[in-house]
Amino acid sequence: MSADSLGAQHVSLEWDERGGVTVHMDGAPQSHVQPDDPTLLVFEYVQHLALAIDAMPAGPLGVTHVGGAGLTLPRWVEATRPGSPQIVLEPDEALTELVRREIPLPRRHRIRVRPVDGLTGLRALKEDSADVVVTDAYAGGRVPAELAGTAYAREVTRVLRPMGLGLWNLADEPGMRWVARLVATVATALPNVVLVATHEVLKGRRFGNSVLLASAAPLPLEALRREVARAALPTGLREGAALTKLLAGAKPFGEEGQQSPPPPETGRWRAR
Repeated sequence: MSADSLGAQHVSLEWDERGGVTVHMDGAPQSHVQPDDPTLLVFEYVQHLALAIDAMPAGPLGVTHVGGAGLTLPRWVEATRPGSPQIVLEPDEALTELVRREIPLPRRHRIRVRPVDGLTGLRALKEDSADVVVTDAYAGGRVPAELAGTAYAREVTRVLRPMGLGLWNLADEPGMRWVARLVATVATALPNVVLVATHEVLKGRRFGNSVLLASAAPLPLEALRREVARAALPTGLREGAALTKLLAGAKPFGEEGQQSPPPPETGRWRAR
């Protein structure tokens, strides 16, 4: 294995014996790319983002990504829905340059990376311009506060088409109280919401990631249930009464939001 570094260990790329590469940010693994097979998704939360998109109607989709890193999901969308116009909002220009150089994008892709933060970048996009908006951005292992507030949720709603889907990659402690407040926040703008995560995370057994799906239109629940049932990892869909129970007493964040809890030390991801 070899690694290419950028800056003072802010970003590094670690290659494995199978030809894949893991992008580490601030010492933590952030994403994995398999250059010769972009449909191979290693991280569980990326698999869950993908299954949500798989539940949408066939054909190209206009996708806006808030957060870029290794561009794993944009590569997957290009491979599974060729011709999809995609915009990636990634403020770290040095990171994008490193990824483009060491893990080149496929030929004839329609992925455009803009060096701007998520909220600023969304405000510059046209109304009703995206079928999907994916929020997968972390700083120091935490979702930034500005991506968790009502101001951001309104911008996602404005950019989405009427039948569009908003996706959030979220990380929280057992109990999922921050996630509950984030879901309540998003629901003020996009009222149809569900969560997808591994059973361990949904049962509160460990710190981990969940994916929020939100839309102004009814979600394709039957298609989502099928995708969840055939997921490679033991995966669940929290909806209906179970989701209402999670949200009980959860107050939406304000305009500026609140950052997600810090990740635990390595080896302490399970609840005691």
